[in-house]
Amino acid sequence: MKKVNYRDIQPFPVDRPDASGVAARLLISRADGAPNFSMRMFELEPGGYTPRHSHSYEHLVFVLEGEGEVLLGGAFRPLAPGDAVFVPPDGEHQFRNTGGGTLRFLCLVPNASAVSDPLK
Repeated sequence: MKKVNYRDIQPFPVDRPDASGVAARLLISRADGAPNFSMRMFELEPGGYTPRHSHSYEHLVFVLEGEGEVLLGGAFRPLAPGDAVFVPPDGEHQFRNTGGGTLRFLCLVPNASAVSDPLK
């Protein structure tokens, strides 16, 4: 078992040419004994964005704070605190911060994908 406060986990920048102003924290993973899923927290600075991408597995997102938009089904949809997002396998998606503060959200993915690339 593990109990941790996200503030105690150092964020790492997502250093990709197709992303800007993105940091991630790996909150819970296989290394903690979680056999199936990893929980990550993403933080996007004002104007920040993740790359447009897709992958072969689903993931689940829950918006904690800030304002933004998510690309789903070819259209951008607004994001606000309390929103939950299901990204299906092979669904192209992107997250963008459209607000004046940090956009912070949780992202849950299958463990096999969580370690190699924080945006998968």
